[in-house]
Amino acid sequence: MIKIGFNLLNHFSPGTDVTHELPLMLEQVRAARDSGFHSLWLGQHFLMAPVPYFAYTPLIARLISEAGDMVIGPCIQLLPLYNPVTVAEEAATLDVLSEGRYVLGVGLGYRQEECDAFDIGWKERAARMTEGIEVIRRLWTEETVHHEGKYYKVEGHGTSLKPVQQPGPPIWIAAVAEPAIKRAARIGDAWVILVTVTSEELKEQIPMYLEAVKEAGRPAPLEIPITRDIHIADDHAKAWDECRDGLTRKYGLYNSLGLNSSEGASFSLEDFAKDRFFIGDKEAVKDEILRYYEEFGINHFIMRMQWPGHDHETTIKSLRRLGEIATEIN
Repeated sequence: MIKIGFNLLNHFSPGTDVTHELPLMLEQVRAARDSGFHSLWLGQHFLMAPVPYFAYTPLIARLISEAGDMVIGPCIQLLPLYNPVTVAEEAATLDVLSEGRYVLGVGLGYRQEECDAFDIGWKERAARMTEGIEVIRRLWTEETVHHEGKYYKVEGHGTSLKPVQQPGPPIWIAAVAEPAIKRAARIGDAWVILVTVTSEELKEQIPMYLEAVKEAGRPAPLEIPITRDIHIADDHAKAWDECRDGLTRKYGLYNSLGLNSSEGASFSLEDFAKDRFFIGDKEAVKDEILRYYEEFGINHFIMRMQWPGHDHETTIKSLRRLGEIATEIN
């Protein structure tokens, strides 16, 4: 089965009245739900001024009642910035509230400013994430945890709430570089492929990841998820005309904030989009989804369909077309 996920926009252009945006966000979630989408995702960043950015945890909790049977989760939560006790308890609560439909998507992050604000050493991120995941899994499954690690300590305590899913919600790990991909294979339940990765790169990365999973003695992943920017219109030219400004604002915004190339900060939009974005008419987009599924085994597509300043009604039309594709291919 090919699963289609919706990565809801939760940040907006500077000066945006976010009280106006919230009802539109809820409408998009309902449209995704009614169109047969499998999952709903939110991003996370801190200190993004002047960009209004909804905080992940309270917003995803608000959206559960709108999401119906959709799986929910972060894509991605910046795990090294947190004490794992907080993440374990919040994730367990969200798993209960969603009746066992939570996935914990995590990653290292790529902004020095965020690490500095949380007093986290840049070079500590990978070790903190590895140890943090160990603590989270133990808190989900053990009544009393005794852990004394390099970064975290739990002295004979347990969490107040256990998740519905046992041994716990799946933990998906976003990664780009080879060491990070292999780490995701060792300690995660799935590797989240980010939008920056081309299909040409996947020809080497997916076999490498699957081999690393096997070497770690872990079961083959049930899902191979990928994030993609996508827009669907009547034809290729119209699709680009409708989404070019929004995509330019999004990636230009990252560039203006001095972010690195992991979000495509330095780019020619058309060049960057090649072999990364799904932009075109329904048949062209459907063919690309099927190509990724048949060639790479990718079976969960987490689609970003709106960008700061992108028109809401245009987003809804594109979203419903994607829902039609999901129905046709399953």
